[in-house]
Amino acid sequence: MVPSRQNLTIKPRKTLRNVIIGLALLGVGAVAYAGYLLHQADKALENMSVAPPVKTTQQGFNGLVGSTENFKPMTFLLTGIDNREGSGGSLNTDVLMLVSLNPETRSATVVSIPRDLEMKPKEFGLSSQKANYYYAYYYIQDKDTAIQKTKELYGNMFNVPIDYMAAINFDGFRNVVDELGGIEMNVDMDMRYVDDEDGTDINLKKGFQTLNGKQMLDFLRYRKSNRGTEESSDLARNQRQQEVLDKLLQKMTSFSGITQWSGLLKIAGESVKTDIPSDELRRFVLSFQKLKPDHIEFIHLDGRWDSPFIVVKEDELTAAIASLRTQRGLPAEIPGTTVTGSTYSLYSKRFGIDPTPVKIKEKETGTMIKNSRSR
Repeated sequence: MVPSRQNLTIKPRKTLRNVIIGLALLGVGAVAYAGYLLHQADKALENMSVAPPVKTTQQGFNGLVGSTENFKPMTFLLTGIDNREGSGGSLNTDVLMLVSLNPETRSATVVSIPRDLEMKPKEFGLSSQKANYYYAYYYIQDKDTAIQKTKELYGNMFNVPIDYMAAINFDGFRNVVDELGGIEMNVDMDMRYVDDEDGTDINLKKGFQTLNGKQMLDFLRYRKSNRGTEESSDLARNQRQQEVLDKLLQKMTSFSGITQWSGLLKIAGESVKTDIPSDELRRFVLSFQKLKPDHIEFIHLDGRWDSPFIVVKEDELTAAIASLRTQRGLPAEIPGTTVTGSTYSLYSKRFGIDPTPVKIKEKETGTMIKNSRSR
């Protein structure tokens, strides 16, 4: 039977209508999914922020698109918290970085603080401890004020106003690396260490390779060996931390929209705590490519081991603080001090530091001799 002309006309119309309906449903689905991602991202940022809520007319990410200007120089305290299962829930900050960022010059200074650096905050009413002690101390007292008090202490000790602090737990860091598909790193040495009590099993070979989240955490944490490989210093660990931070920033710079951020933000919402207000966090995410510095100065505070502390050098500590202050838009030297005089006295009280040898010219012979200020 030959189909009528009417049937031939109706069929294409039905097909066209079905295509239009299908496209409409896809469009609605895409819009709904995008809305879901935005909602989830907003929720994650609110979970991250411990700052008091601020009344605002902005409506999440949608209300902040384009609000990416007028960032001023700022300083952050970035910390990595060891709360892995088996670690005893110590909450010690085994990663400590002071970061001064200048969006106007697209530059930043990153100073890694040795976890075993001696801090002597007697003038602030606290006992001498390792640098990684104080966040846990404040958290046990009151978890709601721990970030604020830790930020203030480090700002006072290093004479750099700290705008914000962020704390990420080790499990969250591992998940972030996995979400990014791993990071290619140059592992600087063979690393082997096993601890049956906390489940640590570090087994890395020297050379370029893509590390997953677990391997990257092992790469950052490695110090001791009990399986025949060489041991690592705190200085080497700090250098690895800065290399990893640089790699993470490079990878996240390629993100082009909120859909690419959604997975990371979900992880961050579960594993990061910060006193950055949620609206400011949204601005940071939307402005990430503009905020990422083109030039980063990484500073490693070297020192000697004087059990149980790391003793840093006076000239390196003062230079690091001066760089942070300059990047922040402040005078390099602290008002009322000099690098060779009262600055040393100040830092000698606050840290266990080695004085810089001073060269003094002998009037009679014209030769140069070295003299050191007593600790």
